[in-house]
Amino acid sequence: MTDTLVAIDIAIEPDATMVRRSLADNARLRQNFPQGYNLDETHHAHVSMLQCFVREADLEKVYAAIARAVATENPPSWKLNAHKYYYIPAGPIGLAGIVVEVTDDLLRLQQKLIDATSPFFVATATADAFFKLPSEPDLHEVPMLVEYVGKFVPEHSGKNFMPHVTVGVGLKNFLDAMLAAPFEAFTFSPAGASVYQLGDFGTARKNLKTLDFAS
Repeated sequence: MTDTLVAIDIAIEPDATMVRRSLADNARLRQNFPQGYNLDETHHAHVSMLQCFVREADLEKVYAAIARAVATENPPSWKLNAHKYYYIPAGPIGLAGIVVEVTDDLLRLQQKLIDATSPFFVATATADAFFKLPSEPDLHEVPMLVEYVGKFVPEHSGKNFMPHVTVGVGLKNFLDAMLAAPFEAFTFSPAGASVYQLGDFGTARKNLKTLDFAS
């Protein structure tokens, strides 16, 4: 039990405005690449604040540390601006998302989360740390996935932070056309926070803990 590792995603849950847009984009991508995934009860639209590996035995301590950090902020009052698409190429396909402008609020909360949870970080793990249903195929690009999570803090936080909501998988030519088309910016607010076990493509698969924002 003590040696079992879990890949976790500390995430902001977006409000209905972002969820609707994410679902619409996901439907478009599924038409283009049906082998991709649906945003559903085990693939949640979210903004990743921090990803890391922790020991399963430490999860309750991790949840408590996160809750203390989140309680010092009032994310529902924030107005976040979604302003463009992006994608991460993976051979003939790509993982697409909606990019959110970085704000001082997001950076401040992210640093608090890093400070609170870093004592529990484990440097690396295997595919077993990620969520996968028995009926699902093996994870894609496991070494890249493990490296991304293991190096999230130095490579994807602070000045390197690019908050986004991942919306699905598409063929690269389709994604190039998405990026080239005009993007109508919109605002949304955080509606909650959760801790998920990460799955394939860095998706938020299994809800481990739902956290309340300060009222």
